[in-house]
Amino acid sequence: METVKNFLKQKATNLRIHSILATSEAGSGHPTTCLSAADIVSALFFHAMRYDCSEPQHPNNDRFVLSKGHAAPLLYAAYAEAGIIPAEELCTLRQIDSILEGHPTPRFAWTEVATGSLGQGLSLGLGMALNGKYLDESDYRVYVLLGDGETAEGGVWEAAALASYYKLNNLIGIVDVNALGQSQRTMYAFDVDTYCQRFEAFGWQTVGIDGHNFEEILPALAQAKASTDKPTMIVAKTFKGKGVSFLEDADNWHGKALAKGEELDQALAELGPLQDIPVQIESPMPVVVEVDPETECEPPDYPPDEEVATRGGYGVGLAKLGSANPNVVALDGDTKNSTYAEQFMELHPNRYFEMFIAEQNLVGAGIGLAKRGKIPFVSTFAAFLSRAYDQIRMSAISQANIKYAGSHCGVSIGEDGPSQMGLEDIAMFRAIPEAVVLYPSDAVSAERLVAEAAAHEGIVYLRTSRPKTVILYDADERFPIGGCKVVQQSREDKVTVVAAGVALHEALAAHETLAAEGIAVRVIDLYSIKPVDTEALMAAAAETNNILITVEDHYPEGGLGDAVLDAVATEDVRVHKLAVTGIPRSGKPEELLEYHGISASAIVQKVKDVIA
Repeated sequence: METVKNFLKQKATNLRIHSILATSEAGSGHPTTCLSAADIVSALFFHAMRYDCSEPQHPNNDRFVLSKGHAAPLLYAAYAEAGIIPAEELCTLRQIDSILEGHPTPRFAWTEVATGSLGQGLSLGLGMALNGKYLDESDYRVYVLLGDGETAEGGVWEAAALASYYKLNNLIGIVDVNALGQSQRTMYAFDVDTYCQRFEAFGWQTVGIDGHNFEEILPALAQAKASTDKPTMIVAKTFKGKGVSFLEDADNWHGKALAKGEELDQALAELGPLQDIPVQIESPMPVVVEVDPETECEPPDYPPDEEVATRGGYGVGLAKLGSANPNVVALDGDTKNSTYAEQFMELHPNRYFEMFIAEQNLVGAGIGLAKRGKIPFVSTFAAFLSRAYDQIRMSAISQANIKYAGSHCGVSIGEDGPSQMGLEDIAMFRAIPEAVVLYPSDAVSAERLVAEAAAHEGIVYLRTSRPKTVILYDADERFPIGGCKVVQQSREDKVTVVAAGVALHEALAAHETLAAEGIAVRVIDLYSIKPVDTEALMAAAAETNNILITVEDHYPEGGLGDAVLDAVATEDVRVHKLAVTGIPRSGKPEELLEYHGISASAIVQKVKDVIA
């Protein structure tokens, strides 16, 4: 054991030296937080963890999530010491053409999830642990290294509660208690007992240790690995800047690289020489994750005179998709009887995870599942997804194949009032790079778009409505991403009305009223808001006096209207937007549609005003 401890001490020294040199070469970074966690990372990477150094996606590798993502140089140094990347590459840290970014992203193959927005790593790890224990039934463990400052984030405690609820003994967290935040001392400083008590109260096994003493680090890891029914949190007291006298536990060094010259030379002299010591990493046991083959989803099947909410179509479509694709999983935030994700749960209970009313963890766990090869559908009210917007934007940086479903969008939900109305969600998801935004208008399109979402690699947002609406499309109709449907047209059309969801039904009612008065208008179902069908919009505009009227149950900023405007902005096309303005109030759906100027009568009046 003494030989092992000496080996790990030298490896920790190497990690510290690499971290200091890389950040000094970059001229920026966070070397002191790397120094505090170097002993822990040494023990993890060169003693406790099993991983195949040639295959980052080996299904049985132990997973490591660096929740305190500003310690990225330490992470890269560990992979260099493991022989996975050349040590010389560490000096490319933070350069524009380097995969070693300032905070970890999957551009570096061994980084599964992007971190650096603090407080998210435990949720990400929880998703991976759920996959290992309940889906793949693999024996890999998930290690998450947190900073003490980030435990002030509520998302940490959402994850802590769920990890205990699901008895994730394969999830091991380590809090690096170095007591120094970015601008001051952390909330509990070096009070290891308080951290332990807090996690114990959430149902975790906890172990308080000296995070620089391998005689305490190694037994703590062994104890964590032996747990059979609880996640474990190791709470490690450390010193920021450990190993360098003028950095150790010193204020005002967060995010500062050592200057080349006297500062850097003194630090390197105190740490001692870098030693090249070969490592032997324990490889994971071979495992084959057997997955049934995918099949075609059953087609929609609705009587033509039936009225069904698009959220109902989502529920039916998701349940069918679960039967057709064994990699599909569903998560919901205690709204499954409103989003209708419960239909998936009833058919596929082993692939449904209840996340309760904790939307940040709902999304974070979904990302973790996605990074382990599953296709998660994450559902709640559209309004509540805004609570997890940071996690959503990080899912894009993580390059996650994740699907979001927001129900109860717009004023059309009625009497529940404005706190429940998703009126910003299209804008939210349009701002996510490379995300797809879909908005079905009947149950058939909702079902078809669920399948389209699953087949698309990347982030998809599916917006569903509460009110029941008539069936518009035949069961064999298809809805490719990036398309639209011209649902009413004639050679005499004077303007084109573009809508989706509940607003499309208002547009169709307006079409009938106008037709009775001898006014022809074209109506387009813009079910794909991003990417948008620019060609179809331009063709319709060209045939209708270059006039488009958009109608949406959403605020005007960033919604469907702006998507259309962006598509035709460089052309001589006039776009008139009808959208929800002001803060809504409770009321009947039809009253609210009328009050906010997106009803059939409002569309009729707008058409008349425009053509006049």
